Amino acid sequence: MDTSGGLSKLKLSLEKQEHLVKLAILTIAAILSFATRLFSVLRFESVIHEFDPYFNYRTTRFLAEQGFYSFHNWFDDRAWYPLGRIIGGTIYPGLMITSAFLYRVMWLFNVTIDIRNVCVFLAPFFSSLTTIVTYLLTKEIHSTGAGLVAAAMISIVPGYISRSVAGSYDNEGIAIFCMLLTYYMWIKAVKTGTILWSTLAALAYFYMVSSWGGYVFLINLIPLHVLALMITGRFSHRIYIAYSIVYCVGTILSMQISFVGFQPVQSSEHMLALGVFGLCQIHACVDFLRSKMSREHFDILFKALLGFILGVSVLIGIILSITGKVSPWTGRFYSLLDPSYAKNHIPIIASVSEHQPTSWSSFYFDLQILVFLFPAGLYLCFSKLTDANIFIILYGVTSIYFAGVMVRLMLVLAPVMCVLSGIAVSHLMAKYIRSVDNTQTKTQDPKKSKKFEQQSTVSSETAIAFVFVLSFLLITYTFHCTWVTSEAYSSPSIVLGARSHDGGRIIFDDFREAYYWLQMNTPEDAKVMSWWDYGYQITAMANRTILVDNNTWNNTHISRVGQAMASTEEKAYEIMRELDVDYVLVIFGGLTGYSSDDINKFLWMVRIGGSTDRGSHIKEQDYYAPSGEFRVDKEGSPTLLNCLMYKMCYYRFGQVYTEGGKPPGYDRVRSAEIGNKDFELDVLEEAYTTEHWLVRIYKVKELRNRGV
Repeated sequence: MDTSGGLSKLKLSLEKQEHLVKLAILTIAAILSFATRLFSVLRFESVIHEFDPYFNYRTTRFLAEQGFYSFHNWFDDRAWYPLGRIIGGTIYPGLMITSAFLYRVMWLFNVTIDIRNVCVFLAPFFSSLTTIVTYLLTKEIHSTGAGLVAAAMISIVPGYISRSVAGSYDNEGIAIFCMLLTYYMWIKAVKTGTILWSTLAALAYFYMVSSWGGYVFLINLIPLHVLALMITGRFSHRIYIAYSIVYCVGTILSMQISFVGFQPVQSSEHMLALGVFGLCQIHACVDFLRSKMSREHFDILFKALLGFILGVSVLIGIILSITGKVSPWTGRFYSLLDPSYAKNHIPIIASVSEHQPTSWSSFYFDLQILVFLFPAGLYLCFSKLTDANIFIILYGVTSIYFAGVMVRLMLVLAPVMCVLSGIAVSHLMAKYIRSVDNTQTKTQDPKKSKKFEQQSTVSSETAIAFVFVLSFLLITYTFHCTWVTSEAYSSPSIVLGARSHDGGRIIFDDFREAYYWLQMNTPEDAKVMSWWDYGYQITAMANRTILVDNNTWNNTHISRVGQAMASTEEKAYEIMRELDVDYVLVIFGGLTGYSSDDINKFLWMVRIGGSTDRGSHIKEQDYYAPSGEFRVDKEGSPTLLNCLMYKMCYYRFGQVYTEGGKPPGYDRVRSAEIGNKDFELDVLEEAYTTEHWLVRIYKVKELRNRGV
C-alpha cells in the first residue's frame, strides 16, 4: 500500500498548523503590547502625558485643521516671546503627519474619531507594529522561535513601555518602530543584495529621520556595520549595492526634512556614513583593478592610490573644518562621549533628568531578566558569526554604552535586549526540551533514544529542572513588567496620584486647574513667565504666550528667565519689565510632598542664569548655606531666602500647618521649617493658588505713578 501521499498531506497539515500557531502567538503578543499600554486610560480620563506631548498634540491639531501647507509655514507667536518660533523648520514632522494621516483615513471610512484620541492611542498602536517587526528582525537574524520570544518580550518590556503608553504622544512612540523597520530592511538588503530591499531600507530610514533626532544613531550604526564587514573580509557585491543605495537615497530623502536640511553632508555626526560610502567605492574600484591587472602592477598602483587618497581626504577634511563647511559635533553628542561634558559646559542639557547617566537599578527596573539573558544571546551570536549577527552584536554593544551614558537612551537599548534575549531563550529551550523529550522516547523507540543521547550531553533531570527555572523566570518577568507599567509608567504627570493612609487613591489635578484659570481669567495677549519645563503645557492648555518652553533652543533667553528667578524682587522686576511679563507661574510641592517642584530645580536656574555674560554676577555658591548645603530653613543663605523664586513659592506658607506635630511653614519635601516666613511681596501680587498649592500664579504689578 502506497502511504507516501498520505504522509505528504499529513506533513503539509502539520506545517499549516505550525504556521497558524506562530501567527496566533504573534497576534497575542501584538494585542498584549497594545493592552498593557492602556493603564493610564483606564485609571484616568484620556489625557496626554508629560510635557513634550502637549506641544506635539497642539501642532498635530493645527495640521489636522489647517492642512500641511499652513502647518509647514506656521509662525507660532505664542512661544518664545518676543522671538516666536517657525514650527515647520524646527521640528521632526513624522509624528504629526502620521497622526493626521490616520485621522483623515478614519474619517474617510466614517470613523468620526477626535484628533485628540488619535494622539492618545497612537503610541500603543505603533507598539503593536513594533512587536511584529521585532519578530521579523529576530527571525532574519536567528530563527522563528527566537522571533516569537523576542516579540513577546518587547510587547511588555518596561524600557519601551515608558515611551509608548497611552497618552505618551512623543516622537519616540513611532521612532522605535521606524528604527527596527529600518534594521529589518537593512538585514534583508545585506542578505539579498537587491535594489528593492535597499530602497525599502532607505525609505524606512527616511521615515525615521522625519520622526526623531535619534536617527543619527542609525546612520552611524549601519556604516559601522559595513566597516566591520570590510575589516573581517566579508565585504561583497551585496554589501556594496545595499549600502550605496541606502546612503544615497536615504541621504537625499533625509535632506527634504526642513529641520535636517544639509546636516547629512555638513555635520560631523554624519561624516562616518560619508567616509564609509567613499571606502565602499574605493573597495569596489580596487577589486575591479585587481581582476584586470597582474599582482606586481596592482601592488604598485594600490600603494600609490592609497597614499594619494588618504592625503587628499585629510587635506579636504582640514579645509572644510577650518572654513566651517563641516560643523563640529553638537553639545548633546559630546555629552554621549563624555558624561561630564554637559554638566561642566552646557547646564541647560545637564538640567534635563533624561540626560543623566543611568544607574544600575534603572537597568534592572526597566529590563529585569533581560540584563542576564543579553550576554547569553551575545555569546550565541559570536559563536556563529554571520553578516546579520555582526550587525546585532554592534547594535547591542553600542546601545548598552549609550544607555549607560544617558538614561533616555534606555529606549534604544530595550529592543536589542529583547532580540538577544529571545535568541538566548529560544536556543536554550530548544536544547533542553530536546533532552526532556529523550525520556519519553526511551520506552517508545530505543533507536531514537540512543540518537538523542549521542546529541545531548545533559541528563533529562537536569533538563527538566532548567526548563522549569527558565519558565519561572519568564513568568516573574511578566509580573514585573505588569507592576512597573501600572505603578511607574501609567500615571500622567499632568494628573498626579497618591495613596492615602487607608489605602485609597488621591488625585491632584492642580495643573489642569491652574491652566484653565489662566485661560479663563487672563487677557488673551497675556505673557506668562515660568521655568521652561512648563512652556509646552501652558501654550497647549492655557493658550497663553510664554517666554521659554521645552524646545530649549535659545540658552540666552532661558538664562534671562533664570536670572529673574534667582534675583531679588527689585532686580527681577527690571528683567520682567524688560521681557514684558504679565504673570509668573511657579510649581511648589512643599504642602503635598511633590518633589519635582521649582525649589528642587532652583539650582539649575542659578547655573543656567549665571552661564551668560548678563548673569555673570549670579554665583551658585551664594545660594548655599555656610556649611555648604542647600537649605531653606534659618540656616539657609540670605541670598536664597530673599530671591524671587523663594518668595513666590513660600508666600503665606509660613502660616500653614502641613503635618501634625510640625510647626507652621514646614516644607514636606525639604523636611525643614522655612527660614523666611513673615514677608510681603512688593512687585508681585498673588493672583491664584490651586487647591493643593502645587501651582501658584502671580500678577506683575504696574509701575508706580510718579510722585507716589
